[in-house]
Amino acid sequence: MSKTPRLTLIAGPTASGKSRLALDMAERTGAVIINADSQQLYADLRVLSARPSVEDETRAEHRLYGVADAADAWSVGRWTRAVMPLLDELDAQGRPALLVGGTGLYFNALTRGLADIPAVPDDVRDAVQADYDREGEAAFRRRLAEVDPASAAAITPGDRQRLIRALAVAQASGRSLSDWKADTKPLLTPGAYDALVVEPTRDHLYAACDARVRLMIEHGAVDEVRALLARNLDPALPAMKAVGVPELAAHLSGQTSLDRAVDAIRLSTRHYAKRQLTWFRNQTRDWRRHLVTHHQRV
Repeated sequence: MSKTPRLTLIAGPTASGKSRLALDMAERTGAVIINADSQQLYADLRVLSARPSVEDETRAEHRLYGVADAADAWSVGRWTRAVMPLLDELDAQGRPALLVGGTGLYFNALTRGLADIPAVPDDVRDAVQADYDREGEAAFRRRLAEVDPASAAAITPGDRQRLIRALAVAQASGRSLSDWKADTKPLLTPGAYDALVVEPTRDHLYAACDARVRLMIEHGAVDEVRALLARNLDPALPAMKAVGVPELAAHLSGQTSLDRAVDAIRLSTRHYAKRQLTWFRNQTRDWRRHLVTHHQRV
């Protein structure tokens, strides 16, 4: 008789209801809920990231929520270094865990592996960017195909960032990006976890996104962004680029009205959720589906 995995991965787009599903499951099983969402890491973004409420956190144990400062940029690698010891600890205690979030790269790192690609020096990256801008995509792609044909074939047309990264990695390391990726091994043992995707219909997802934005504004999103801006942080930090921060920053600086900022957040949230939905449909085809066909509380 096969052993039921103690770890369940629950992925899905923003506002899909995955946190609510996880909380219901945790209350039934005593599982610990662990964050797998890059925005919910940040203590400064409780409202805008729709982090579990204080009430929710009293109903089940939550880990890795609000553990990062907005001034601190967390990478996929840093998150995996935080989550793996936690999963090992819970497994040793015989406690079930629910890993919940919408950041696909986090789940990819666990189930497919994270390539240990060396950092590209700034001067190499800048030179490769200049080459791209001078040569244009077609000629640049032909150059990439000479050293990394797999990446050249896989990168979609118009994806300047990934094309530049692929050639920069090859030039800096002497090894193709596709070779680095081929060496990766999953961090989780296949069969040691269950995995499901919360998948609402597009109409229900958009309705949930709109409802979430309305609640964020009612619950203090403007004040949250005001406090963040008062810290004068680098606008390139992940927390400063979270959905809602640039839009409300524009309002607070007098560039736009609150109504227009909220409309912009609503649109950005829908686009973000749509990208997530598409990503999970393409990247997690073998995961179970939890279909949502009615509006759920967000």
